[in-house]
Amino acid sequence: MSAIHTARERARAELTTVIKDEARRQLAASGAPGLSLRAVARELGMVSSALYRYFPSRDDLLTALIIDAYNALGEQVEAADRSVAPTEFRARLRGVCHAVREWALAHPNEYALVYGSPVPGYRAPEDTVLPGARVPVALLKLAGEAWAAGALVPATEPLAPELAEQAKAVAEFGGQDLPAAQTARGAMIWTQLFGIVGFEIFGQLANSMDPADAFFDYAVERMADLLGLAAEGGKRPV
Repeated sequence: MSAIHTARERARAELTTVIKDEARRQLAASGAPGLSLRAVARELGMVSSALYRYFPSRDDLLTALIIDAYNALGEQVEAADRSVAPTEFRARLRGVCHAVREWALAHPNEYALVYGSPVPGYRAPEDTVLPGARVPVALLKLAGEAWAAGALVPATEPLAPELAEQAKAVAEFGGQDLPAAQTARGAMIWTQLFGIVGFEIFGQLANSMDPADAFFDYAVERMADLLGLAAEGGKRPV
């Protein structure tokens, strides 16, 4: 690869980062529906036609921001999971859940972009699916490894046929050999986790469980119970 070619790639990557940083500032100011390529170009002192060479449309820029947000969250969650001993399943779940909350509190606008109201007129492409699946896949991996290690109380409740099929597909997507009911419980934890975090980020806990630290800690422990994990030094819940 020539030095000139490498320099051009580096310059393009740097300008792409600058464009996305300005777009994030506009997200904070006016939200995703107000994002405008022309406004981004104006703030950067660029002509719109030059910006279009990097992002042909507003939706392309939104997609890039969404993928970045999902990946940043996924990286933080996966790092938290890796920081705990593999067989300390309850501590791993605790770390994953707290990583989600910590990232969301530190990046509320990006959290709102990916978990808030849909952006009018925007349809997320397939490119967002795998980045968006990183957190639920991390939860599935944790549950699958706990199941394989005999560290989960089996979920014995019957499932409706439709739900059983959905759970089977989810487990297969995550590459885990989990019973359907165990997978359904994992999906409950995933939705409860983001439900609590979303309520906190969007101010729905005001005048009730706010500040939410103790409530979140309590909720995470109950999620671990639901999954069937033992407390440290204790027996698995039944």
